[in-house]
Amino acid sequence: MIRKMPSPRRAAATALTTALLSAALVSAPEASADTGNPAPPPGSSPVCAFYDGDGPTGPGERGERVSQVQCMLANRHYLPWSAVDGTFGPQTLVAVQRFQADHPPLVPTGRVTPATWSALWHAGPNRVRPLPFP
Repeated sequence: MIRKMPSPRRAAATALTTALLSAALVSAPEASADTGNPAPPPGSSPVCAFYDGDGPTGPGERGERVSQVQCMLANRHYLPWSAVDGTFGPQTLVAVQRFQADHPPLVPTGRVTPATWSALWHAGPNRVRPLPFP
């Protein structure tokens, strides 16, 4: 049986996850300075390694693609970590639309297209506007 080699992005994410989890075991947990988007819950990781493609993703879908979108949006403070659940619901829709509106020439449709995936993969980790959630 031939084993498929992991993609470079997935291999890098796995290595980074291992390093972060190892560091977390050695150091005490710190509180997040950003009160608008608290740190990921214990046992989770800010490294997003659910999916590494660019398949269209939108409302009503579930699974790894959605988890990847949500994780990347949470890392960029468009979505609270508590909303990373693998289900593309209303909260994810609004977060995708806000991300798209902040990244022209994307059109804020709420649907994650290959162009939106590209922007997510290349966007910086922080956003300017605060989250609209309590």
